[in-house]
Amino acid sequence: MVQHDSPAPTAPARTAPAPPGPERSTRRSRDPYFDNAKYLTIVLVACGHAWEPLTYGSRAATAAYLAVYAFHMPAFALVSGYFSRGFDMAPGRLRRLVTGVVVPYLVFETAYTLFYRWARDDPGYPLSLLDPWYVMWFLLALFVWRMTTPLWLTLRHPVPVALGIAVLASVSPDLGGDMGLQRVLGFLPCFVLGLTLRGEHFERLRTRPVRLLALPVGAGALVAAYWVAPWFDAGWFYHRGSVTGQGAPAWAGLFTTPALFALALLLTACFLAWVPQRHTWFTALGTGTMYGYLLHGFVIKSSRFWDWYAPAWVHTPLGELAVTALAVGGITVLCSPPVRAVFRFVVEPRMTWAFRSRDEYAPADTPVPREPAQAKAP
Repeated sequence: MVQHDSPAPTAPARTAPAPPGPERSTRRSRDPYFDNAKYLTIVLVACGHAWEPLTYGSRAATAAYLAVYAFHMPAFALVSGYFSRGFDMAPGRLRRLVTGVVVPYLVFETAYTLFYRWARDDPGYPLSLLDPWYVMWFLLALFVWRMTTPLWLTLRHPVPVALGIAVLASVSPDLGGDMGLQRVLGFLPCFVLGLTLRGEHFERLRTRPVRLLALPVGAGALVAAYWVAPWFDAGWFYHRGSVTGQGAPAWAGLFTTPALFALALLLTACFLAWVPQRHTWFTALGTGTMYGYLLHGFVIKSSRFWDWYAPAWVHTPLGELAVTALAVGGITVLCSPPVRAVFRFVVEPRMTWAFRSRDEYAPADTPVPREPAQAKAP
């Protein structure tokens, strides 16, 4: 789901991200490590959405749900930030932002609204482009984060500043729901942290000591999730509203927001430590995670609208495994090349008719700088 807005070769410059790994890629190649990470993360997204109805009667499903929700969207935000370091308001990158984020947001926000009207027989259900529906909040957040990237790159200490903004958002009950602003600000520190990372940071995660340490940490997170499952509210991980909406006093946000950020960072590091570095059978699917993300919401909402979870066997251990398998298989299909070929016109539209060429927007007496080759969006 992450867009590449930066050149692939390793470089120490702040605005030129370098994918980690000992193998230097060519200008047009992609690092399999990040494609693997994106595929595995979108699988976790699909599983989390599929598990939600199972959490009402299964402590094990609730524990898995909590463990996944503690880090999977922060991981997406972090990797998005890492690949946004090259965003500098250049015409080519602005064009890419419009075609890869803005247009899919407008198309799918409208499509989801029409789908809801049809499925629920509610023709009066409003279309609001400022109130993202279900999964669409991330595209709106990505747009805001990308547009503010040049500002974050000028600050000396961007992560503490972003975390401070997230804390202020968490203690502000009147911030409102327009534009999913609570979520935009709640996950902002993860995106900004990604802007500050370099390839060597990811290389350190993949050392043998760190990978071995990640195992007990991950196991401990699952045990802790199982322990708190009967009483802990997963809403803390959503960042949909202020802490007062969770029944806590406003001052609690001064502590819970940094704590949740630290937890998400720890579990994201454990996850990234075990992402394969080599090409695998699912590496190519990592380039299509935007398709899986945008399309799987229709399947998830259909399961709710038409009570696919009504049969009692679905809530048995075997049923939970079947739901998990279907979620993994379904999201894999939605990221596959045939699906991408069908929906490319709305997910990755070229829109050459809407934009001037570089020769047209550059002054006649000014050499046109060659921009690095853009890797295709997933």
